[in-house]
Amino acid sequence: MFSMFKTLEISATGLSAERLRIDVISNNIANANATSSVDGTPYKRKSVLLKSREMDGFITSLDSSMKAMGVEVAGIVEDNSPPVMKYDPGNPGADEEGFVELPNVNILNEMVDMISATRAYEANITAIESTKLMITRTIDMGK
Repeated sequence: MFSMFKTLEISATGLSAERLRIDVISNNIANANATSSVDGTPYKRKSVLLKSREMDGFITSLDSSMKAMGVEVAGIVEDNSPPVMKYDPGNPGADEEGFVELPNVNILNEMVDMISATRAYEANITAIESTKLMITRTIDMGK
């Protein structure tokens, strides 16, 4: 029974990580046309780095039975690819040659990432629902 509750915890870490990915992707989409950020440069695309939880060692992993399993956020990083240059001489943000620096956000890539994060979120929900069903059936067998 203990490992079933750990399964819920593992899936909960996945839900949390995928929710953050969806938030960051939404922020990227919202700023896809932001030509100026706080530092005066165009918005830079951000992405979430995920990593699996580290086990402390073989003995610890045997002793704690899935203690450190799951996923965690390693950080949110900026994409340092160059901004997209668009010729728009009428834009107040245009340089002397008439080009405007736009964010390095590709809406199609963001939508693919959003679908991927949504599917992973749904998979974790399905795992939680299956685990809840197993726990309920196990309890019912004990009656």
